[in-house]
Amino acid sequence: MSFRTTFNKVIEPFGYTIQEKSKEIYDQDGLRSIHNHDFMTDPSFVKAYQRGIVAAGDDYLWHWRVHIGLWAAYSASKLAGDFVECGVNRGFLSSAIMEYLDWDAMGKTFYLLDTFCGLDDRYLSELDIQTGALEKNKRALENGFYADQAESVQANFSQWKHVQIIQGSIPETLTSVKTDRIAYLHLDMNCSPPEVASLNFFWEKLSPGAFVLLDDYAYVGHGSQKTALDDAVETKKSRIVSLPSGQGLLIKPL
Repeated sequence: MSFRTTFNKVIEPFGYTIQEKSKEIYDQDGLRSIHNHDFMTDPSFVKAYQRGIVAAGDDYLWHWRVHIGLWAAYSASKLAGDFVECGVNRGFLSSAIMEYLDWDAMGKTFYLLDTFCGLDDRYLSELDIQTGALEKNKRALENGFYADQAESVQANFSQWKHVQIIQGSIPETLTSVKTDRIAYLHLDMNCSPPEVASLNFFWEKLSPGAFVLLDDYAYVGHGSQKTALDDAVETKKSRIVSLPSGQGLLIKPL
Protein backbone atom coordinates (compact mmCIF):
# COMPACT_ATOMS: atom_id res chain seq x y z
CA MET A 1 0.00 0.00 0.00
CA SER A 2 1.44 3.37 -1.03
CA PHE A 3 1.96 6.28 1.34
CA ARG A 4 -0.73 8.26 -0.50
CA THR A 5 -3.28 5.50 -0.05
CA THR A 6 -2.41 5.11 3.62
CA PHE A 7 -2.53 8.84 4.29
CA ASN A 8 -5.84 9.20 2.46
CA LYS A 9 -7.40 6.67 4.82
CA VAL A 10 -6.47 9.00 7.66
CA ILE A 11 -7.69 12.28 6.17
CA GLU A 12 -10.71 11.19 4.10
CA PRO A 13 -13.06 11.17 7.14
CA PHE A 14 -12.33 14.90 7.43
CA GLY A 15 -13.29 15.59 3.81
CA TYR A 16 -9.78 15.72 2.34
CA THR A 17 -7.88 13.56 -0.09
CA ILE A 18 -4.52 13.56 -1.85
CA GLN A 19 -4.62 12.91 -5.57
CA GLU A 20 -1.91 12.56 -8.16
CA LYS A 21 -1.33 15.64 -10.29
CA SER A 22 -3.16 15.01 -13.54
CA LYS A 23 -4.00 16.88 -16.70
CA GLU A 24 -7.50 15.53 -16.17
CA ILE A 25 -7.88 17.77 -13.14
CA TYR A 26 -8.00 21.56 -13.38
CA ASP A 27 -6.45 23.02 -10.24
CA GLN A 28 -5.58 26.72 -10.56
CA ASP A 29 -6.53 30.10 -9.15
CA GLY A 30 -8.64 28.66 -6.35
CA LEU A 31 -10.67 26.41 -8.67
CA ARG A 32 -10.33 22.62 -8.68
CA SER A 33 -12.42 20.67 -11.18
CA ILE A 34 -12.50 17.17 -12.64
CA HIS A 35 -14.85 18.34 -15.40
CA ASN A 36 -14.04 19.01 -19.03
CA HIS A 37 -11.61 21.86 -19.63
CA ASP A 38 -10.40 21.08 -23.13
CA PHE A 39 -10.75 24.77 -24.00
CA MET A 40 -7.17 25.01 -22.71
CA THR A 41 -5.91 23.21 -25.82
CA ASP A 42 -8.04 25.08 -28.35
CA PRO A 43 -5.62 26.92 -30.69
CA SER A 44 -7.60 30.17 -30.65
CA PHE A 45 -7.71 30.13 -26.85
CA VAL A 46 -4.01 29.33 -26.58
CA LYS A 47 -3.11 32.21 -28.89
CA ALA A 48 -5.33 34.66 -27.01
CA TYR A 49 -4.08 33.52 -23.62
CA GLN A 50 -0.46 33.88 -24.73
CA ARG A 51 -1.22 37.46 -25.82
CA GLY A 52 -2.47 38.09 -22.30
CA ILE A 53 0.80 36.78 -20.90
CA VAL A 54 2.72 39.15 -23.18
CA ALA A 55 0.67 42.08 -21.83
CA ALA A 56 1.10 41.14 -18.18
CA GLY A 57 4.67 39.88 -18.41
CA ASP A 58 3.72 36.75 -16.49
CA ASP A 59 1.35 33.79 -16.49
CA TYR A 60 -1.00 34.06 -13.52
CA LEU A 61 -2.68 30.72 -14.31
CA TRP A 62 -5.99 32.44 -15.00
CA HIS A 63 -7.08 30.02 -17.73
CA TRP A 64 -10.68 29.51 -16.61
CA ARG A 65 -11.17 33.19 -15.82
CA VAL A 66 -9.89 34.10 -19.27
CA HIS A 67 -12.07 31.36 -20.81
CA ILE A 68 -15.13 33.02 -19.26
CA GLY A 69 -13.97 36.44 -20.44
CA LEU A 70 -13.41 35.27 -24.01
CA TRP A 71 -16.82 33.59 -24.10
CA ALA A 72 -18.54 36.74 -22.80
CA ALA A 73 -16.64 38.96 -25.24
CA TYR A 74 -17.36 36.70 -28.21
CA SER A 75 -21.05 36.63 -27.33
CA ALA A 76 -21.09 40.41 -26.82
CA SER A 77 -19.40 40.93 -30.18
CA LYS A 78 -22.68 39.90 -31.83
CA LEU A 79 -24.53 42.76 -30.11
CA ALA A 80 -24.66 46.47 -30.89
CA GLY A 81 -22.24 48.52 -28.84
CA ASP A 82 -18.66 49.09 -27.79
CA PHE A 83 -16.56 47.39 -25.11
CA VAL A 84 -15.54 48.96 -21.79
CA GLU A 85 -13.10 47.73 -19.16
CA CYS A 86 -12.84 49.52 -15.83
CA GLY A 87 -9.69 48.28 -14.13
CA VAL A 88 -7.20 47.30 -16.81
CA ASN A 89 -3.90 47.00 -14.97
CA ARG A 90 -1.44 45.64 -17.57
CA GLY A 91 -4.20 44.40 -19.86
CA PHE A 92 -4.14 40.60 -19.54
CA LEU A 93 -7.80 39.92 -20.26
CA SER A 94 -8.46 42.83 -22.62
CA SER A 95 -5.40 41.96 -24.71
CA ALA A 96 -6.51 38.33 -24.88
CA ILE A 97 -9.98 39.43 -25.99
CA MET A 98 -8.69 41.74 -28.70
CA GLU A 99 -6.42 38.99 -30.02
CA TYR A 100 -9.26 36.46 -29.90
CA LEU A 101 -11.75 38.68 -31.76
CA ASP A 102 -9.33 40.18 -34.32
CA TRP A 103 -10.27 43.49 -32.76
CA ASP A 104 -9.68 45.99 -35.53
CA ALA A 105 -12.01 44.01 -37.78
CA MET A 106 -14.88 44.31 -35.29
CA GLY A 107 -15.93 47.89 -35.99
CA LYS A 108 -16.11 48.60 -32.26
CA THR A 109 -14.05 50.69 -29.83
CA PHE A 110 -12.56 49.24 -26.65
CA TYR A 111 -12.45 51.82 -23.85
CA LEU A 112 -9.86 50.99 -21.17
CA LEU A 113 -10.06 52.92 -17.88
CA ASP A 114 -7.52 52.73 -15.06
CA THR A 115 -5.45 54.90 -12.74
CA PHE A 116 -2.37 52.92 -13.82
CA CYS A 117 -1.01 53.55 -10.32
CA GLY A 118 -3.13 51.32 -8.10
CA LEU A 119 -6.20 52.11 -6.02
CA ASP A 120 -7.29 55.66 -5.27
CA ASP A 121 -7.94 55.58 -1.52
CA ARG A 122 -10.53 58.36 -1.85
CA TYR A 123 -12.84 55.79 -3.38
CA LEU A 124 -12.63 52.94 -0.88
CA SER A 125 -15.54 51.98 1.32
CA GLU A 126 -15.08 51.37 5.02
CA LEU A 127 -15.63 47.67 4.39
CA ASP A 128 -12.97 47.71 1.65
CA ILE A 129 -10.52 49.20 4.14
CA GLN A 130 -11.52 46.79 6.91
CA THR A 131 -10.92 43.82 4.62
CA GLY A 132 -7.39 44.94 3.74
CA ALA A 133 -7.74 46.80 0.42
CA LEU A 134 -5.01 49.31 1.28
CA GLU A 135 -2.55 46.62 2.33
CA LYS A 136 -3.26 44.54 -0.79
CA ASN A 137 -2.81 47.64 -2.95
CA LYS A 138 0.55 48.43 -1.33
CA ARG A 139 1.81 44.88 -1.88
CA ALA A 140 0.62 44.79 -5.49
CA LEU A 141 2.49 48.00 -6.27
CA GLU A 142 5.64 46.92 -4.45
CA ASN A 143 5.85 43.50 -6.09
CA GLY A 144 5.10 44.88 -9.55
CA PHE A 145 1.75 43.16 -10.03
CA TYR A 146 0.05 46.54 -10.52
CA ALA A 147 1.17 48.80 -13.34
CA ASP A 148 2.62 52.02 -11.92
CA GLN A 149 2.68 54.06 -15.13
CA ALA A 150 0.59 54.17 -18.28
CA GLU A 151 3.31 54.25 -20.94
CA SER A 152 4.01 50.51 -20.98
CA VAL A 153 0.29 49.77 -21.10
CA GLN A 154 -0.17 52.16 -24.01
CA ALA A 155 2.71 50.44 -25.81
CA ASN A 156 1.05 47.08 -25.30
CA PHE A 157 -2.20 48.23 -26.90
CA SER A 158 -0.52 50.09 -29.77
CA GLN A 159 -1.08 46.91 -31.82
CA TRP A 160 -4.72 47.94 -32.27
CA LYS A 161 -6.31 51.09 -33.69
CA HIS A 162 -9.79 50.99 -32.17
CA VAL A 163 -8.86 51.39 -28.52
CA GLN A 164 -9.01 54.37 -26.17
CA ILE A 165 -6.98 54.37 -22.97
CA ILE A 166 -8.38 56.70 -20.31
CA GLN A 167 -6.14 57.36 -17.32
CA GLY A 168 -7.53 58.57 -14.03
CA SER A 169 -9.76 57.61 -11.14
CA ILE A 170 -13.29 56.32 -11.53
CA PRO A 171 -15.91 57.80 -11.20
CA GLU A 172 -14.16 60.99 -12.38
CA THR A 173 -13.26 59.56 -15.81
CA LEU A 174 -16.54 57.84 -16.68
CA THR A 175 -17.80 60.75 -18.77
CA SER A 176 -14.73 60.35 -21.02
CA VAL A 177 -16.30 57.22 -22.48
CA LYS A 178 -17.99 58.71 -25.55
CA THR A 179 -20.37 55.98 -26.63
CA ASP A 180 -24.12 55.60 -26.47
CA ARG A 181 -24.21 51.81 -26.61
CA ILE A 182 -22.18 49.14 -24.78
CA ALA A 183 -22.20 45.40 -25.46
CA TYR A 184 -19.53 44.31 -22.96
CA LEU A 185 -18.54 45.79 -19.61
CA HIS A 186 -15.78 44.35 -17.43
CA LEU A 187 -15.32 45.62 -13.87
CA ASP A 188 -12.07 44.75 -12.09
CA MET A 189 -11.10 47.50 -9.66
CA ASN A 190 -10.67 45.54 -6.42
CA CYS A 191 -12.83 48.00 -4.49
CA SER A 192 -16.56 48.55 -4.39
CA PRO A 193 -17.47 52.27 -4.83
CA PRO A 194 -15.90 52.66 -8.31
CA GLU A 195 -17.44 49.39 -9.48
CA VAL A 196 -20.91 50.39 -8.33
CA ALA A 197 -20.45 53.86 -9.84
CA SER A 198 -19.43 52.31 -13.17
CA LEU A 199 -22.35 49.90 -13.22
CA ASN A 200 -24.81 52.68 -12.44
CA PHE A 201 -23.28 55.08 -14.97
CA PHE A 202 -23.27 52.61 -17.86
CA TRP A 203 -26.49 50.74 -17.08
CA GLU A 204 -28.77 52.64 -19.43
CA LYS A 205 -26.15 52.43 -22.19
CA LEU A 206 -25.93 48.64 -22.02
CA SER A 207 -27.55 46.94 -25.00
CA PRO A 208 -30.31 44.44 -24.22
CA GLY A 209 -28.47 41.18 -23.57
CA ALA A 210 -25.15 42.97 -22.89
CA PHE A 211 -22.61 41.11 -20.78
CA VAL A 212 -21.27 42.54 -17.52
CA LEU A 213 -18.33 40.53 -16.18
CA LEU A 214 -17.28 41.15 -12.57
CA ASP A 215 -13.78 39.87 -11.96
CA ASP A 216 -13.74 39.78 -8.15
CA TYR A 217 -17.43 39.28 -7.37
CA ALA A 218 -17.13 35.80 -5.86
CA TYR A 219 -13.38 35.81 -5.24
CA VAL A 220 -12.15 35.07 -1.72
CA GLY A 221 -11.38 38.22 0.25
CA HIS A 222 -13.59 40.47 -1.89
CA GLY A 223 -16.86 40.24 0.00
CA SER A 224 -17.22 44.02 0.13
CA GLN A 225 -17.54 44.14 -3.65
CA LYS A 226 -20.09 41.33 -3.76
CA THR A 227 -22.26 42.98 -1.12
CA ALA A 228 -22.15 46.38 -2.82
CA LEU A 229 -22.84 44.98 -6.30
CA ASP A 230 -25.70 42.81 -5.05
CA ASP A 231 -27.30 45.89 -3.52
CA ALA A 232 -26.77 47.85 -6.74
CA VAL A 233 -28.37 45.30 -9.06
CA GLU A 234 -31.29 44.82 -6.70
CA THR A 235 -32.47 48.29 -7.70
CA LYS A 236 -32.27 47.23 -11.35
CA LYS A 237 -34.37 44.09 -10.84
CA SER A 238 -31.45 41.94 -11.96
CA ARG A 239 -29.30 39.19 -10.48
CA ILE A 240 -25.61 38.30 -10.69
CA VAL A 241 -24.60 34.68 -11.11
CA SER A 242 -21.67 33.62 -8.94
CA LEU A 243 -19.04 31.61 -10.82
CA PRO A 244 -16.58 29.10 -9.30
CA SER A 245 -13.78 31.00 -11.05
CA GLY A 246 -14.37 33.79 -8.52
CA GLN A 247 -16.06 36.00 -11.09
CA GLY A 248 -19.64 37.16 -11.36
CA LEU A 249 -21.71 37.51 -14.52
CA LEU A 250 -24.71 39.72 -15.22
CA ILE A 251 -26.66 39.88 -18.46
CA LYS A 252 -28.70 43.03 -19.11
CA PRO A 253 -32.37 42.01 -19.35
CA LEU A 254 -33.90 42.13 -22.81
